[in-house]
Amino acid sequence: MSEQRHVPVMLQRCLDLLAPALTKPGAVVVDCTLGLGGHSEALLQNFPEARLVALDRDKEALRLSGERLAPFGERATLVHAVYDELPDVLDRLGLPKVEGILFDLGVSSMQLDEADRGFAYAQDAPLDMRMDQTAGMSAAEVLNTYPPGELVRILRAYGEEKQAKRIVSAIVRERDKEPFTNSARLVELIRDALPQAAKRTGGNPAKRTFQALRIEVNGELTVLERAVPAAVKALDVGGRIAVLSYHSLEDRLVKQVFAEGAANTAPPGLPVVPERYQPRLKLLTRGAELPTEEEVAENRRAAPARLRGAQRIREDLS
Repeated sequence: MSEQRHVPVMLQRCLDLLAPALTKPGAVVVDCTLGLGGHSEALLQNFPEARLVALDRDKEALRLSGERLAPFGERATLVHAVYDELPDVLDRLGLPKVEGILFDLGVSSMQLDEADRGFAYAQDAPLDMRMDQTAGMSAAEVLNTYPPGELVRILRAYGEEKQAKRIVSAIVRERDKEPFTNSARLVELIRDALPQAAKRTGGNPAKRTFQALRIEVNGELTVLERAVPAAVKALDVGGRIAVLSYHSLEDRLVKQVFAEGAANTAPPGLPVVPERYQPRLKLLTRGAELPTEEEVAENRRAAPARLRGAQRIREDLS
């Protein structure tokens, strides 16, 4: 069932970007966002000499993908970890450097499809939204306990919601009557709080608020800020990294890290640029690549995807 509903986003393009680094025997590729294992399975099938290390914070995802990847035996190592823990994971496995790294950010198909996880605004469910249900605050706790000013900041920063103040005023008024527990009540409140013009644009009016809560609950941007530079550092020279983002905040962060790595940092006016100032990365994509129309038609969850790739061309010189 999980395989039927899970279509890996921009799969062939991800494989093409990583391929030149994964053909040598013993190459190690890390899938930092295992999910239901679609990308990981394809990596193991397409690069028979490679070894996979896959991370996920969601224990149910690890269980399901573990079944899917069982035929590959010891070539696949699955680890319960958040992706900013990558350096510790590689250290424990005795892998100082790796050849390939893939991030497929955002919510996995399984998390969206399991109603009781509370990620989807299209169906009523408990407001949980934790990717690891064994740790941290739920979305309901955030809604019911955060000060109004903090909720406004989250909706503006993480949801790019222009009507944040209006929505938060309604949330605070309603939570005083009765704490929030389920998604349908929140969706209805947002719909009622927004002016008519705001309801006519950008799909479901609750979309931005749900995105903001999910990012806050899982610390997604904070984790990503640590994870992408750490991943670049873990790449061997010649190694490649591919990152799929699903909203502008993630993509901007990835773009920034890649651009810094690909920049010449020498002071202006030097006739010869010393090695320590030379770029560490070569960009493999011109800007962010988008899914094809055919792919979006086949898999609507691919629509917002943005793919960036880079290759490690030099060691860090401390």
